[in-house]
Amino acid sequence: MKRTILLLALLLAVLLPAPLSLIADEAGVRAEAQAEEAESRSEEKKIDPKEIIFEHLGDGYGWEVPFCHDVRIPLPVIVRDYQGDWHCFSSSRIGHGHSYTVTDSDGAEMTFRLGGHDSKWHNKLVGMRPEVVDGQTQMVEYRPLDFSITKNVCAIFIACLLVMWMVLDVAAWYRKKGYTAPRRATGAIEALIEFIYYGVIKPTLGAKSRKFGPYLLTVFFFILVANLLGLMVIFPGGANITGNIAVTLVLSLITFLIVNIFGTKHYWKEVFWPDVPLWLKFPIPIMPVIELFGVFTKPAALTVRLFANMMGGHIIVIVLTLLIFILGALGAAAAGGTLVVSLIFSVFMLLIDVLVSFIQAYVFTMLSTVFIGLAQEDGHHGKDAHEVPAAPTTTRS
Repeated sequence: MKRTILLLALLLAVLLPAPLSLIADEAGVRAEAQAEEAESRSEEKKIDPKEIIFEHLGDGYGWEVPFCHDVRIPLPVIVRDYQGDWHCFSSSRIGHGHSYTVTDSDGAEMTFRLGGHDSKWHNKLVGMRPEVVDGQTQMVEYRPLDFSITKNVCAIFIACLLVMWMVLDVAAWYRKKGYTAPRRATGAIEALIEFIYYGVIKPTLGAKSRKFGPYLLTVFFFILVANLLGLMVIFPGGANITGNIAVTLVLSLITFLIVNIFGTKHYWKEVFWPDVPLWLKFPIPIMPVIELFGVFTKPAALTVRLFANMMGGHIIVIVLTLLIFILGALGAAAAGGTLVVSLIFSVFMLLIDVLVSFIQAYVFTMLSTVFIGLAQEDGHHGKDAHEVPAAPTTTRS
């Protein structure tokens, strides 16, 4: 219990994006921006579904406050300008069309802001630097080296800490109480570990399960936690981690590196000189080209499968919600009917997404296990090659 309290306290201390005073500053800045926008904004404003969808699914330099989307919890912005100087400031200084100007080591002023709709870096942090155009010095946008703690980055840290807490909780139980079966949440986590290890990893990898099991279990729990956090609408949820193709690409690249770095000689022989008729590999290397192409399509399939499934679920829920406002222009009857139908289907889709979150974590882990297992083949298919020891039993108390 003390360990759990300590980890939760550490989570709040390390990942709390900003103090409450910064949130108040953010609210004040937003109030000023609203006053400026009210003068130029027309009374009737059409809803832009595309803009709303990409705003909710994309990354950001702030974390939306529940039920008050205009106010955001600031996050730290860390950038390196074109002169090589580093700057760190709160994201509240660049929100709602505002610019932030800092002074570098040489006394020159550096201005940073978010790219507007007419910028090729829309909603990305950009800097302004002088550039000579047609004999005149003008300020032009450029993309600085950006190491900011964005919403997705912060969510990844939270997911990692939660996975560490889950694993350490199970380890602490067995360290204190031996092989007595755990209960409640600890028992559920242990059941998932046994399900993945003895149901997927052990039957596929056999004696090499202990070598690759830690990575495969880690990636399963990370994807599962990230998927479930993405379904939450309040902090620490709301970040679409696995719906970001950059995140799924990195996970797939790790599997790709493990497969090919630890691949056996037999694996590489089957890639460059497969066991097929000679005319399929010489003089025209038809099969070697296909096998080599397959080496790169495997991580691509892992990337797209996880990204597309999680992104698709979020888009469906957002579109169902937007239908309420789009069809509301037809009248109160249409708005009321759409509200009921959209609410029912949105809740149904969220329940489906909970199941999909587990399925996608399971599928990614299973395919990674299969790819690693294929790379560990040594060419011997004896009787005892695939024997798998039975899962140990625990004593229920």
